[in-house]
Amino acid sequence: MPASFDTLPDIRDLLPHSGTMALLEKALEVGAEYLCAEVVIRPDSLFCNAEGVGSWVGIEYMAQAIAAYAGYAARLRSEPVKIGFLLGTRRYEAATPCFPIGSVLRVRVQRMLQVDNGIGSFECQIHQAQRQLACATITVFQPKDAADFLEGSTE
Repeated sequence: MPASFDTLPDIRDLLPHSGTMALLEKALEVGAEYLCAEVVIRPDSLFCNAEGVGSWVGIEYMAQAIAAYAGYAARLRSEPVKIGFLLGTRRYEAATPCFPIGSVLRVRVQRMLQVDNGIGSFECQIHQAQRQLACATITVFQPKDAADFLEGSTE
């Protein structure tokens, strides 16, 4: 049974981001294979200009929702939240050039593939009300030990 926002921790506790780089507002729902999060576009939102936030930032919203999904799964296993890496995106399509100020966005990520070596693939969408504003397939990598990986260990 999916967990709803009444039972979910603060999304900042699920992300390896801090301060203004934590772009998601809250986790709304999480299940075994998906997470849905919310972003509210405000005048002081990171990357915001007079029109709003460029839709290109949607890739980062999606990546952070994937990170929150991984963070939630780690918490269920009593493990710490770990960093991961966005390897790439395929077919990022945006129906709008920007997300206007005042928009309340729903970011949904659905795990399609997870391999033991830490590589995963997610189908992602951003909606406002019933309208899809962006979608993509995102590939990520979460090494067992990020410090070793960044130092160049191949073990």
